[in-house]
Amino acid sequence: MKKFEEKTLSEEKIFEGRVISLYHQEVELPNGKSSSREIVKHPGAVAIIPITEDGKIVLVEQYRKALERSILEIPAGKLEKGEEPIHTAKRELEEETGYEANEWEHIQSFYTSPGFADEYIHIFVAKGLRKLENSAQLDEDEFVELLELSVEECLEELKKGSIHDAKTCYAIQYLQLLNKN
Repeated sequence: MKKFEEKTLSEEKIFEGRVISLYHQEVELPNGKSSSREIVKHPGAVAIIPITEDGKIVLVEQYRKALERSILEIPAGKLEKGEEPIHTAKRELEEETGYEANEWEHIQSFYTSPGFADEYIHIFVAKGLRKLENSAQLDEDEFVELLELSVEECLEELKKGSIHDAKTCYAIQYLQLLNKN
């Protein structure tokens, strides 16, 4: 048994959606007692830090219904079944921004909310950007506006409350660290 492992005693799928599935589990705790867990299963995702020739970050502004507001984010999207993260990243960059990149670097992967979800996100830096002739090919339910901001401008947006999500905060801090070295 792994340290602090919770053995699953039973599991029931409560919801199956386009993006997530929700499960209710009864578990046995390390001390022998039982408890219940609500677990969100997610196929995984990618996020891209697109950097222009002049060192700006390409961000998308979009409305997030769960927050009931628009926020600024780095481009991102979910993995399709069997798709390699780098292929998802290239597809999402083109679809959301209308850019393609010559240089790609995987910098980190992490769980977004391990207390209740298994979503694992892969972060890539994209450089050598080139605007495609056809603009962004958004999904029919996607509406975004592109912005190109310096790290300093991103920090100001963070202070103003326009940037709230972890992947974009991570991207800004990553670039800050690069600039200090």
